[in-house]
Amino acid sequence: MEFFDMPSALPTLHLFCGKIASGKSTLAKQLGRLEQTVMIAEDDWLNILYVGEISSLSDYVQSMAKLRKIIGPHVVSLLNSGVSVVLDFQANTIESRKWMRDILGQATAAHKLHVMEASDAVCIARLHERNQQGDHPFAATEDQFEQITKHFVLPSSEEGFDIVLHRSGDAP
Repeated sequence: MEFFDMPSALPTLHLFCGKIASGKSTLAKQLGRLEQTVMIAEDDWLNILYVGEISSLSDYVQSMAKLRKIIGPHVVSLLNSGVSVVLDFQANTIESRKWMRDILGQATAAHKLHVMEASDAVCIARLHERNQQGDHPFAATEDQFEQITKHFVLPSSEEGFDIVLHRSGDAP
């Protein structure tokens, strides 16, 4: 293989759509252990960069917009260098998925949009458990879950994503 030859297999951009505590980050961590793969977790970056500054949905939206400006080009660079990326950012709105679609438009890569299907009851039970464990950067309340879930929109086929559906059982 010559120095400038690209690997034969395309790198993959893994994306995640699902309500809070539906299993997105758990799956992201599993995928992040694959060879030639880097995981980038929104919650970790926001927690470090904006510690103590995110107390409302509007704070989150503002901080997320700033983070996307630097993460987007970084992800494109990683993909174009042959590294797969597990982008543990929410793809829960059409706007978020448009940003992700823009990344794909600038990269030579395959993609998978992992859609995590879980009932509100399962997510809330997992949320309580996660909050008690204290190992997640953000401890969302039930009220915040409800507020954020109002903005949740499942992807449509018109968006053109390669969707992988993950169904959760009724048990948390």
